[in-house]
Amino acid sequence: MSSTLFTPGAITMLAGPCSIEDVEQMETVGATLENLGLHWIRGGAFKPRTSPYSFQGLGEEGLAMMQDVGNLHHLKTLTEVMSSSAIPLIDAYADAIQIGTRNMSNFSLLRDVGIAAAKSHKPVLFKRGMSATIDEWLSACEYITMGGSSDVMLCERGLRTFETSTRFTLDISAVPVIHSRSLLPICVDVSHPAGTAIFVPDLAKAAVAAGADAIMIEIHPNPAKAKSDGPQQLTMVQFEKLMGELRQIAAAIGKEIV
Repeated sequence: MSSTLFTPGAITMLAGPCSIEDVEQMETVGATLENLGLHWIRGGAFKPRTSPYSFQGLGEEGLAMMQDVGNLHHLKTLTEVMSSSAIPLIDAYADAIQIGTRNMSNFSLLRDVGIAAAKSHKPVLFKRGMSATIDEWLSACEYITMGGSSDVMLCERGLRTFETSTRFTLDISAVPVIHSRSLLPICVDVSHPAGTAIFVPDLAKAAVAAGADAIMIEIHPNPAKAKSDGPQQLTMVQFEKLMGELRQIAAAIGKEIV
């Protein structure tokens, strides 16, 4: 199993719950991913929530849960870092580091993650800011690569626009634009722009067809009881069905989903 997020000729699936909540939840997700032949599990232990009263994550306890499930089901782990002070803790538990949309312009964090990732040889997933242009996104990414980390994957996750029928507006054109302007691979997070689970499958199919190098999808055993972003998370059954459909589209363009 590759330790990087990017595999030539393949599309990496990064699936898991928005927030790590308990052992049973993560075990159900981990078993599903292993049974589907996937290699990564993602989950939030520290949650950058708009409201300070919303669930903020389990912290180190959650990281330990995900690491245990990853070891049990032969899965690499991905989680978000929110501050430079948390980098050593994330580095101790996770196989890859995510920088979220709210921190795209946190340049001191980007520098520190780049230095830490270079030392640990861990990949970084770098999300686009919700109001950032592609130029701004690529420029900010250089704070990471200048720190010595070259294993970086960009992640399109939807923009904030005047449109309110979805949570964000997915810029699917970012995939070919990034491929034409950068040597870095690109992931598409299809859950956050959808905001509602019913839209996730079609956005995922579009991302595969557009040539994305990875897809991020939020899944949960019981989305109705999720502590964060429940409406946009797929059930295990929905995810398994979608994986079958995505693999057909991937095969049509000469790729596989791993």
